[in-house]
This record gives sequence, structure tokens and C-alpha cells, in this order.
Amino acid sequence: MIDAHVHLWRIGANDCVWPTADLAGIHSDHELADYAKLAGPLGITGAILVQSQESERDSRWLLEQASGAALVAGVVGWADLRAHDIGARIEALASAGALVGLRPMVQDLAPGWFDDPALDAGLACLAAADLSLDALIRPHHLAALDRLASRHPTLRIVIDHAAKPAIGDDGYAAWHEAIAPLARHANVACKLSGLLTETAPGQPPRAVLPYLDAIVALFSGDRVIWGSDWPVLNLRGDYGGWLATARAAIPPVDRDAVFGGNVRRFYPRMPA
Repeated sequence: MIDAHVHLWRIGANDCVWPTADLAGIHSDHELADYAKLAGPLGITGAILVQSQESERDSRWLLEQASGAALVAGVVGWADLRAHDIGARIEALASAGALVGLRPMVQDLAPGWFDDPALDAGLACLAAADLSLDALIRPHHLAALDRLASRHPTLRIVIDHAAKPAIGDDGYAAWHEAIAPLARHANVACKLSGLLTETAPGQPPRAVLPYLDAIVALFSGDRVIWGSDWPVLNLRGDYGGWLATARAAIPPVDRDAVFGGNVRRFYPRMPA
């Protein structure tokens, strides 16, 4: 099995400014060795490391962590997609290690951020380099991401955390209506990650099931990807519990794809 969404950080190092001290449950160093001790006994054989800082220094550190680590299947890094020299920046990161994609941190930006034409050169460079775009967004960004998917049909796009719906309020119908158009694009996949973290305080883990089931129904077995979002996951649940919940919700015929095969399809730069 491959975990498509894992974070590592060292507080105060490599431009790490998040998590902040108020997030006591995760405000400590989280290293690859810590993750390996947890995930290995559960059958995880590969992991995608995902940036957590808006910093190329952080991305280079993740690439260093990946070097020589059999458990790491690739790194989703960060670079300013609107930089005038974005092509050179992408090339430099890709030459530094097992880069498989980039992730702009859009979740707190304007709903129409993806409509900015200044992004198009960088997105075209990603597609040309066979790299993917991870979309860290909220539901109000989905319409613009839909338009981006149409503008760049050869760019593989992975929606992180199912667009971070607010689970436990009355927003399910609006979220479903917003994300459904993205499922019509063959170049778009959706990660089953981060859902537990979006539950309202006091909500039981089963509150995520309607969202999980909707993603499986919309994107089908060939464009759904499982990820843990460790260690952020620890704010609401635990690794083994989330893995078991997700496996139970995926039809047996699709489990090989969701827990491994689709990761390789949407991150083709992964080492063989």
C-alpha cells in the first residue's frame, strides 16, 4: 500500500512556521523514522511526502529525506507558480530528487485564484515535466479549479482532502454540487485524506462516511487516492483507525487501485 499524503517537519527549521504552538497535538518534530515505525507494521510500503511550508527550502529538505529512503515514493514540493523563472525553479527541484508534483497552498486565498493567467506558464511547465498539481483548496475554490482543468487538460490534478468540506454542518449538498463537475475531467483525481480533520468537535469518525462514499461514487475506483495526512490526522484520529475506515468504504475490486495503483498513475515521476 502507498500512503499518498504524509508530512514531515522540524519546528523552526527549513523555514517551518507551521504548525504553531496552539496546535499542541502536532507542534513537535515529525521525522521519517517516526512515520516508518507507525506505518510499516500496517503494511504501508511507500509514501508521498507533501510540503507543509510555502518554501523551496522545505521542499529541498523533503527531497533530501527521500534520498535513499526506500519507503519514500516521491515528494510533492512547493514553488511560486507565478514566478517569472518558474520553469528553471521546477527544473532545479526536479533535478534535486524524487519530485512528483507541486502544491500551491490555496486554501486561504481568493476563490478565483486559479483563474489568474500568470499561473498558466508554470502549470504548462508542470505538465511538460510530467509533474502533477496538488490542489490544497476549500469548496469555494472548486469552480475555478474546474476551469483550470479545462484550460490544462494534459495536467494531472489531485484534489487534496476532498477540498476540505466542513463536516458536521449543513454544507454537504453545496460541497457535492461543487465537486461533482471536477469528476468529469479524466485528468483530475481526489484524495481521501484530511477528512477526519474537517469534522466538527464532538463529531464521531463515522461523520466522514457520506463524504467518503460520495468521492468514491463520483470519481470511481480509478481516480480515488488514499492518503493519511499524518501527522495532522492526529488532531482528530489515529493512523490505523483512518486506514481501516477507508479500506472498509472502498469496494474490494478497487482497493489495489485506491491504495497504490492510482498513486502511480497520477504521480508518474515516482521511481520504479
